[in-house]
Amino acid sequence: MQPEVEALLRSNIRLIEDWPIPGVKFQDLTGLMSDGAAFSCVIKEINRELDGQDFDQVVGIEARGFPYGAALAASRGAGFTTARKPGKLPPEVFSLEYELEYGSATLELHTHSLGQGKKVVVVDDVLATGGTAGACIDLVRQTGAEVVALVVIMEIGFLEGRAKCDERGVTVISLLRD
Repeated sequence: MQPEVEALLRSNIRLIEDWPIPGVKFQDLTGLMSDGAAFSCVIKEINRELDGQDFDQVVGIEARGFPYGAALAASRGAGFTTARKPGKLPPEVFSLEYELEYGSATLELHTHSLGQGKKVVVVDDVLATGGTAGACIDLVRQTGAEVVALVVIMEIGFLEGRAKCDERGVTVISLLRD
């Protein structure tokens, strides 16, 4: 990534101390979506990183994976699917509970949304402990689809979330690392 592109992206990210609970340093990437130039750069950089990668579906993880994932899918002519919090999708769903750095959560994916032969890129804004990403990868695989990559905007390295993806044999692409 060119230094001026990285500077633009970083200038649109806020660090919020002690949120959502004390001790957590929350990386707020919503500024990347509200700045048109930054949002466009994010999608261009993701596409550059995925150059030559074959996929036909993008799965966005709720909620900030939705806009990035949908924009990526549209830019590549791929389909888009959402991985949601419980109760947001009508039945039938695959459901998986997982651990976060500050609690636990559940993720759901329609049972019919993907399937055998689909090649999927999973997209989220931040990779922290890898719990959410790992759960999404497992859910995608439950449909019979193949996960070809996980793409995140920011990776928080010291939380070692990449290891959970490595254990699953999934390539991680992160535009920024902290």
